Amino acid sequence: MKLFRLNIFAAFVLLALLVSCGKTNKQGKMIPKDAVMVLHLNGKSLNEKLPWDELKTNVLFAQLMADSSVPATFKRAMENPDNSGIDIKTDILVFMLKDSAGAYVAVEGTVKDAAKFKSFNLDLSEGGSESETNGVSYIAKAPMCVGWNKEKFVYILNTPQLGNNISFGNTGSGGMTDITSSRDLGATCRSVFDLKESASLGKDEKFSDLMKKEGDVHFWLNAEQAHKGSPSIAALSMIKMDKLYEGSYTVATANFNEGKLDIDYKTYAGPAIKDVLKKYAGGNLDESMLKRLPAKDVAMAMAFHFKPEGIKELLKVMELEPLINMGLAFVGFSLDDFIKANKGDIMLAVSDFRMKTDSIKYKGKDDKDEYIVTNEPQPDFIFAAAVNDKDAFGKLIKAAQKMGSFSDSAVDQGKISYNTNNNLFAISNSKENVDKYLAGGSNNFDFISKISGNPLGAYFNVQTLMKAFANEAGKDSSDKVIYDASLKFWDNVYLTGGDYSDGGISYKMEINLLDKKTNSLKQLNQYLAKVAEVMQAKRKAEELRWKTIEPVMMDTTAIIQAPVEDVIRK
Repeated sequence: MKLFRLNIFAAFVLLALLVSCGKTNKQGKMIPKDAVMVLHLNGKSLNEKLPWDELKTNVLFAQLMADSSVPATFKRAMENPDNSGIDIKTDILVFMLKDSAGAYVAVEGTVKDAAKFKSFNLDLSEGGSESETNGVSYIAKAPMCVGWNKEKFVYILNTPQLGNNISFGNTGSGGMTDITSSRDLGATCRSVFDLKESASLGKDEKFSDLMKKEGDVHFWLNAEQAHKGSPSIAALSMIKMDKLYEGSYTVATANFNEGKLDIDYKTYAGPAIKDVLKKYAGGNLDESMLKRLPAKDVAMAMAFHFKPEGIKELLKVMELEPLINMGLAFVGFSLDDFIKANKGDIMLAVSDFRMKTDSIKYKGKDDKDEYIVTNEPQPDFIFAAAVNDKDAFGKLIKAAQKMGSFSDSAVDQGKISYNTNNNLFAISNSKENVDKYLAGGSNNFDFISKISGNPLGAYFNVQTLMKAFANEAGKDSSDKVIYDASLKFWDNVYLTGGDYSDGGISYKMEINLLDKKTNSLKQLNQYLAKVAEVMQAKRKAEELRWKTIEPVMMDTTAIIQAPVEDVIRK
């Protein structure tokens, strides 16, 4: 009996250890839990998909090696990473953290050869100060410090200018600001090595879940920390917009698969809006709204399902409902009218590009009429929304007219057309397409099956979009080379998702390439190499052009432009 109790106790201990281990991760142990962002590179899988020797064939690599300003020590490491003492076939982690001194960026990885690593960094720092504490060596020279032991290294780069600028859509009043920082680089580097696991991402469940997912690249963004210290934070707090990102995280995993790049990402909601999303997220987009499209060549299509009452609840959480209703009252409707009018399904599509010739008249010499003729690609577009109550939706249309969203003059000139029936509202730049859409149809486009079964689905035909601008690309020889390379590279993009689970909303993005047999990382390397080659040739052509101009600056007829193709051949 005693033995049986001991076995039960051992089983519980083992279970507790397994559960505990499942909530921890090794990658986050040297990353502060309030890091703004983390980028994890799976060195093993990335090197298998794109070996270093193959990466070295990229023209960008050759440019770097030919650059006289790049230190010889760094070039030796680029030629053979073993010369740096760094193991590039293990995890590499990059994180950024905001603090009282602004911000800093850190790069972490595995030491392969401590002696080589020390030699590499002494040469690279050119006279940096050395120190050692608790078995960790340090070399510091502003704006960088590196620390390492027998297993791990950490580079700290002081970036005070990022402190107030790494928030969504915010660059401050004048972009990046030159801030003088009094950061103690050595102390910052030591703090990473001395970080307690409880203060790290090593015990963060969401980060642990992210690291468990198979992927070549992992990404972590702490939205609350990203906004921290932003000049706009006070204004956002006043209208409770800060509740949108308090406690919010976004995680993503990317895999370079054969012929495509797969990205899975999830946004975890903060406590203030989690219940709203849990209650109102979900459902499936309406396939029939896509099948109605009177189109032959769809360049972009998106459909989305939402619960209108959920918008009202979200505004309540942010304490914006009274303010929004006050503004809407000026144009003749309310949030309740919006909820009553909408069924919760919308669709937007762009299709069938064609060249449109237009002209602009202006007064020329001797007050004569002159014309600038343009020939630009123009697509058909159509937006549709499912109608729940026709009378209530009529209020929305009148409000849109009052706000100038679509004026009578635009309708009279045939620039836009709109109409509604008992079930649908449609607006387009073609009356014929509006009539056909409302009449109904059953076009089973191939992309519909790929995006259906989700609250959100979107499709982008990159080939169609690029071909629409073929004439523009052909006007410049270098642009044409890049255009042709792009046309042979990109295929299409699918975006799906919108379901709520475990505190967040998930999405998937599939970026397809034309070559279906080669992994997308290799293809991306080759594509970027081609683009870099053309840009380098273009720069050389510009330099040659200016050298030709210099001796005869006053004679504009002597300007000679060297073709990019000639420079590439040279």
